[in-house]
Amino acid sequence: MARTKQRWLPAVLITLVVAMAVLFGSVQASATVSLPPRTADEILAMIARTEVRALSGTVEQTAELGLPEVPATGAGVAPGSASAMELLTGSHTARVYLDGPFKARLQLLDRLAERDVVVNGGDAWFYNSADNSATHLTAPVPSSAEVPSFAGPRESLPPTPSPDMSARDVPTPEAMASRFLAAIDDTTEVSVGESSSVAGRSAYRVSLHPRSTETLVDSVTIDVDSETGLPLGVEVRAKGQSEPAYSLAFTELHLSTPDAALFEFAPPPGATVMEKALPAKPVPTMPTPEGSPATSQPRPSVTGQGWDSIIALPAGSAPPELTSNPQFAQTMQPVPGGRALTTSLVSVLILDDGRIYAGLVPLERLQSAAAAQ
Repeated sequence: MARTKQRWLPAVLITLVVAMAVLFGSVQASATVSLPPRTADEILAMIARTEVRALSGTVEQTAELGLPEVPATGAGVAPGSASAMELLTGSHTARVYLDGPFKARLQLLDRLAERDVVVNGGDAWFYNSADNSATHLTAPVPSSAEVPSFAGPRESLPPTPSPDMSARDVPTPEAMASRFLAAIDDTTEVSVGESSSVAGRSAYRVSLHPRSTETLVDSVTIDVDSETGLPLGVEVRAKGQSEPAYSLAFTELHLSTPDAALFEFAPPPGATVMEKALPAKPVPTMPTPEGSPATSQPRPSVTGQGWDSIIALPAGSAPPELTSNPQFAQTMQPVPGGRALTTSLVSVLILDDGRIYAGLVPLERLQSAAAAQ
């Protein structure tokens, strides 16, 4: 379980903190529907067996973390940079297209602009219509051994890396649900709720309730398509809040292969294009005498268990998006020895010596963990 926890927590916490273009939730379900009864284990097994490889649809999100609204443009916002912090406040709508593990398109529809992410094999495009700028990334196509299996909850599609967001975080309810499902252990109570209708499809509802009294999370609810086992919506509630802190759901969904032309992108006339290339995946290093791979990069550590777990990043290992993002800086408050971000679900502590702590726990837990190291 330790390896699973270390994979899931950075995905949920650090991705949230850095806000790497991950969309989160909206009101996900409508009227209750009648479905044959299933146990929690049966519903989880449906998710594990889902074979949906291609789809197109609309996802909507609402984030109520208690953060101030952050503008996409204006003072302190670098021209041409896609604001990720703004996705952690308010509501957003996006179109999503997937075709297997190597093709994906995301169209984030802003009020005054559109941002596109198009992944097609080893090519990825990131386009912002607000300033007509694009980044073109080329990367080696992963081998078949590196492609996540469709036989179980997969972290997301596609696996191709990208410069401004982790492409393992393509914003679908399945991608979000798999983060939480991978972390189910003895600290989690799993129950079945009333079935519902999501994007016009009948869905079972399974809920995860932390048994811990320390975490900020009250519950995670997942709506699961009754025919395919595909997660259709995810809702995360914080303790003490009547409305969801996050929810991510399809409002429209088509389980058919999208037009191949959707995964082809050419920058509009006059666009400013930046070219980037990623090297091939490095060969694994030889083990050290202690049995662990040698590496020159400091690695995050995880303390605690389950929902109470805390990620610690050593000095110098924080992503640049975290330390240099002026919008993120606006959400920080001074605390003894550093700065902190506190929300209804996540707390982040950045110390003056460069260390970073994050968790789904109150700030006091992070400060105690930092003092103990």
